[in-house]
Amino acid sequence: MQTSSPSARTAFDAIVIGGGLVGAAIGYGLQRQGLDTLLLDEGDIAHRASRGNFGLIWVQSKGLGAPHYQRWTRGSASEWPALAEDLQARTGIDTRRQQPGGVTFCLGEEEFERRSEYMAQMQAEAGNFGFEYRMIRAAEARDMLPGIGPEVTGISWTPYDGHASPLHLLRALHEGFTGLGGSYLPNAGVADSTAAPNDFSVHAAGRRFTAPRVVLAAGLGNAALAPRFGLSSPVVPERGQILVTERAQTLLPMPTVSLRQTAEGSLMIGDSKENAGLDTVTQSPEIMRSMARRAVRCFPWIADLNVVRAWSALRVMAPDGLPIYDQSEQFPGAFTANCHSGVTLAGTHANRLAPMIAAGALDPELSLFSARRFDVPATA
Repeated sequence: MQTSSPSARTAFDAIVIGGGLVGAAIGYGLQRQGLDTLLLDEGDIAHRASRGNFGLIWVQSKGLGAPHYQRWTRGSASEWPALAEDLQARTGIDTRRQQPGGVTFCLGEEEFERRSEYMAQMQAEAGNFGFEYRMIRAAEARDMLPGIGPEVTGISWTPYDGHASPLHLLRALHEGFTGLGGSYLPNAGVADSTAAPNDFSVHAAGRRFTAPRVVLAAGLGNAALAPRFGLSSPVVPERGQILVTERAQTLLPMPTVSLRQTAEGSLMIGDSKENAGLDTVTQSPEIMRSMARRAVRCFPWIADLNVVRAWSALRVMAPDGLPIYDQSEQFPGAFTANCHSGVTLAGTHANRLAPMIAAGALDPELSLFSARRFDVPATA
């Protein structure tokens, strides 16, 4: 398949709006399905959730009260080895994927008991699908993770979890997409659009492009884009902060929900949640201190490391925290994809969701992710 420049062409099989992890994974999957795909990327004026991603491939805390989300997340974790291998074979880029399992720390007996109840409920809701986990007391946990602090009562562990480099993944998806013949257009915010069943027109970067399929994967931008295509995307920003230490020898053999060691040796400390609108500039020193203190309580040796970087980024959150996947009833061929787990769900987006979109219909299992779940029934 030959690469075509969007500057010379205007008609495609599919247009994906959004060049972050969600859009790039779907675009890669569509192009791999043989669809001539255009990926429109707004550029650095966009709220770059992908570039602020913590990098976890995480299962053990996803889906309490929503077993369909647990299954979708588990499915993505199982797709990750094939995705990473495929991307490296096509592009030579190592996504730094490691899936040795992952842990959540409990500081004190109360946290351990709460976590035990949480994990037992996750297992019960999984039913026949199964959910493997262990609650491990501190003495055994110290054999798994040397250097644990005296305040650690125990950990929860699941075998599905891992981590990867968000930046290497994003680069690999983009290079894999264009290497398969996909057309990538940066600095291409959507100026206007028209919609009819399986007939869409999008004006971006001074050109008008057409396709029988359009996928909205623009993160927070989907809230404004979705109504143009007969869709709903009620997403809001949630700010998270990350601290990064200097490089150290490899001391963490597996990631935790709020602490992981990158392939380069730096430690990333995260997991904060703030309702701060679209502000990614203002830092919250007290939140940073709280994250750092908990990390040191888990691993006292972290106190000897220097923090070299810190940043904020915005998660893309639906009201219930779950993804949104829909096809427009008014304009079939228009799809939306929203989530805050662009790394975790990259496997399903490329390997499962994209083939559904290429076939023109979402599987019934995704109906529970429709934005229609937020509709309030009219009262008599």
